[in-house]
Amino acid sequence: MLIVLLLAGIAALGAMVVWMALRMRRLESGLEALPVGLEEKHRAILTDLHAGLAQQSDRVTGNLADSSDRLRKAVGDDLQLTRDALNALQLRLLESLGQSREQLSDSLGQSREQMVKTLGDTTQALNAKIDERLDQITGKVNERLDEGFKKTNETFVSVIQRLATIDEAQKKIEGLTGSVVSLQELLGDKRSRGAFGEVQLEALVRNIMPPQAFEMQYTLSTGVRADCVLKLPDPTGLVAVDSKFPLENYRAMLDPEANEADRAIAQKQFRADVRKHVDDIAKKYIIEGETSDGAVMFVPAEAVFAEIHAYHAEVVDYANARRVWIVSPTTLMAVLNTARAVLKDVETRKQIHVIKEALTRLGVDFRRFDERMKKLADHIRQAHEDAESVQVSSKKISQQFQRIESAEIEDRTPGSSGGADNVVKLGVEREADRKS
Repeated sequence: MLIVLLLAGIAALGAMVVWMALRMRRLESGLEALPVGLEEKHRAILTDLHAGLAQQSDRVTGNLADSSDRLRKAVGDDLQLTRDALNALQLRLLESLGQSREQLSDSLGQSREQMVKTLGDTTQALNAKIDERLDQITGKVNERLDEGFKKTNETFVSVIQRLATIDEAQKKIEGLTGSVVSLQELLGDKRSRGAFGEVQLEALVRNIMPPQAFEMQYTLSTGVRADCVLKLPDPTGLVAVDSKFPLENYRAMLDPEANEADRAIAQKQFRADVRKHVDDIAKKYIIEGETSDGAVMFVPAEAVFAEIHAYHAEVVDYANARRVWIVSPTTLMAVLNTARAVLKDVETRKQIHVIKEALTRLGVDFRRFDERMKKLADHIRQAHEDAESVQVSSKKISQQFQRIESAEIEDRTPGSSGGADNVVKLGVEREADRKS
């Protein structure tokens, strides 16, 4: 029964692996219609998935083999123990039978019924021990089988969870494939490409420029509508920005399956397309007296812009000669930041008279502060002089008190004859202090 269960588990695992192989083959067949770059990425993802499934299958097979080996070993050990027990019981039974024969031969007087009863009791005890041992062996085998099946179920649950994760990844890949196909369909139509470039242009301009410094879909005096117009201060004035997306011949020029002749033709046509766009912009959006003497051609793809500047320098020179500046999303951000700095500088210059008046008022307040500071310094200096005068007077008064005290002490001295002279001297010093 154990072998049957193991074979059933291995068959279920094989069926699951075959099902995953069929799913992967169907996914690979669905990837044939995708572009080369995306197909390579998807094939790399599928390769990782195949490797993960192979590892998981090996792991499950190894776990099943280990479980079966452990079960075989456990059952073998239990059977060996059972055989040993049965042999021991058989030996004891033989010994018991021998003893019974000896007792039978020795005691011929015993009755036959007692001998049969003794043999019956011995046989019953032996059968009870055998049944007990078999029950123990059966319990251990069932326990090991339950443990093995539990681990096998956990392994299958893990495999199912991983398969669910793979299904989710496959759904995401299919969604990404649909998004890529939708983007290709969007860029395949000229109107859709134009709308895509206008939306990207508007997003860049609105994120950088203030609202009053630009206008989308601006109509010029000739009736021509520009995708965007930058309202810069004089002498620049209005700068028209038009979005162009030359993509068909760019793709044909970089097609890996095309031959050299087709690539040369596509490259020549790509240069002609860019020149035509430059001529259209110079003719429509550069109007003397209304707009600036230059316009901007916005290419919403960095790859196309890099191709133009890296391998078609003559086209760039031609555009510069026609006063048309070719920009990409990155370089347009630099142009818009420069224009915003110019607008800020102009607004600052408009406020110069206000700043000058504020500085004049500040100068008047500072002069008033300086005058009051000088007066405060004079008051502090006068107070310092008065304090010094008061200190001099205090010293003189203290000296007078000291003289008075010394004069009184001399007057109290016995046999003193200079008391009158001291009184006259003290009066003279007080008069001098009063005048000072």
